[in-house]
Amino acid sequence: MTKDPDTPQERGDAVAAVPAPTGTAGSGRSGLDQRRIISAAVRFIDENGLRMLTMQRLGAYLGVEGMALYRYVPGREALLDGVVEAVVDELFSDPNVHLEAHAGWVDYLQRLAHGLRRIALTHPEVFPLVATRPPAAPWVRPPLRSLRWIESLLEVMTDAGFSDENAAAVYRAFSSFLLGHLLLEVSAHGVETGPVEEPDVSPIEDLSNYPILQRLEPHLSIDVAAQDFEEALEALLDRVALLLPRRRRPPRLTEEK
Repeated sequence: MTKDPDTPQERGDAVAAVPAPTGTAGSGRSGLDQRRIISAAVRFIDENGLRMLTMQRLGAYLGVEGMALYRYVPGREALLDGVVEAVVDELFSDPNVHLEAHAGWVDYLQRLAHGLRRIALTHPEVFPLVATRPPAAPWVRPPLRSLRWIESLLEVMTDAGFSDENAAAVYRAFSSFLLGHLLLEVSAHGVETGPVEEPDVSPIEDLSNYPILQRLEPHLSIDVAAQDFEEALEALLDRVALLLPRRRRPPRLTEEK
C-alpha cells in the first residue's frame, strides 16, 4: 500500500498540533486564558467528538468549573469560532505551505491543498466544524476561510496573470474541490459531517487590511453555483473519457454544440 504523507501516522513528530501554551488538561485554573481554553477545546473534540463538547465538560477537562470559562470566552458559539480559527491557523506553522508562490502558482496550490488535507486528517472530528461555521463574509468558502490565506491565494493568481474574475473563479473551484473531497474523506473514518446545531450568523469582518479581497469582492459575491457545477461536471466527464482507448472516446463534452 502506498504511504500517505499527509496522515498523522506518516508525519510522526511533524504533526502540527494546536499548542497549549500553559498547563495541561485537568491542571486547574492556574494559567487559564482564552488561548489555552481554545487549545483544550480542539483536543477535547479530537478525543471525544464535537457533540460531546459543552462548557461544563470542557471546564472539567481543564480542571475548573464550567462557569470559569465565561470570563475568557463569551459562550459556546465564540468557542467554536475560536476552534475553527485555531485549526485553520495551523497552516501558518506548516513548513510545507507558503503564503507566497516561491515556485509558481501550481506548486502554491498543491502545497496549500495538502496543508488543508493535513489539517482535516489531523483533526477529523473538528473538520466538519470548519466546513459549517458561518464565514467571515458570505462569499468566503470553507475550508480556506482565513481572510489572510484567501488574500494570499488571490494575490498569487493575479500576479500569475489571471484576471480578477478568473482568480475569483479559481478560488471557488479550489475551495469546492477541497471541501467535497475532505468531507468525504473524514466521513469515511466514521466522523459525523452534519452540523450539530444551527449556528449564529457572524458579522462580516473588516476587509481594510486585505486590498485584493476588497477589489475582488464583487466577483466573489456573484452567485455562479450552477455554472461552476456544470463546468466541474464537464471537466470530470472529460477526465473519465480519457480512460477509454482513443477510438472509443466520445466527442469532448466541452465542445460547443
